[in-house]
Amino acid sequence: MAVTCRKATKQDIDTLYDIIQGYAEQGIMLPRSRETLAEQIDTFVVAVIEDRLVGCGSLTRLGQDLVEIRSLGVTDGYKGQGIGKAVVSFLIEEARRQEIPKVMALTYEVGFFERNGFTVVQKEIFPEKVWTDCIHCKKQHCCDEIAVLKRID
Repeated sequence: MAVTCRKATKQDIDTLYDIIQGYAEQGIMLPRSRETLAEQIDTFVVAVIEDRLVGCGSLTRLGQDLVEIRSLGVTDGYKGQGIGKAVVSFLIEEARRQEIPKVMALTYEVGFFERNGFTVVQKEIFPEKVWTDCIHCKKQHCCDEIAVLKRID
């Protein structure tokens, strides 16, 4: 089965919502409303196998030289098949196309990101993230996510 990645469209919103909500219910991803997904649809990428949307991720600009991979998820039954890797590769190419040299993520899946060329770093080196998103998070003072960074310059 070949996986294809493409930019998300408004028709993908319900499936994106379902994937993200599944992770959010486990407490490992921030939830996104359908309205937020519609507003930010141009930042999302989807992975498709045989016309079925099986994965997603987004790329959010945090500064002039920094973007964050967010909402990276794979549908149950499709994990371990290279779909997450394909989405991350697509997002990294998008950052490269936009000439953004640093890609970061906050994750519980450190090994996955390390296998994809990221290194573990201190969260505090990303004040852009802390002051835009973390201040609104309920885990703000007890965050257990790990920051990873990939330089593509």
